[in-house]
Amino acid sequence: MDARDPELNKELSATLQARKDLGAEYEPELVDSFMDKVAERVDSRVEQRVRRELAQQQTSFARAGRRPIGPPEHGARFARYGFAGFTMIAAIPLSAIGAVNAGTAGLFITWAGVIGVNVAQALGSVYGSHGTQEKDEWA
Repeated sequence: MDARDPELNKELSATLQARKDLGAEYEPELVDSFMDKVAERVDSRVEQRVRRELAQQQTSFARAGRRPIGPPEHGARFARYGFAGFTMIAAIPLSAIGAVNAGTAGLFITWAGVIGVNVAQALGSVYGSHGTQEKDEWA
């Protein structure tokens, strides 16, 4: 924000003139109004700088052949957390069915299955289809 910003200078002049016209009893409201306008200008400048810096970082990552900063690829988080959440929800009725039909042993077998499915899914996402460990930047 330039100290010689003509729009901000006009706002300050108008605020000072309004203070002269209205008197000292309206000074807090006038100052608050002017400060709100200054804060909006500062926020917009900061937002522009952040966007510019982020664009520069993404460009430099792209040139270096690395993945840019940003949200993970579509579905990456769902694959990890969504599946686990789904199995926990599914475990409730499965636990009831196992406990009613086979007692405590059925309950343990049900939970062993839930845990086994989650472990298999986690290992599959880490090691992929070729048996080599993939690098996960979001872990």
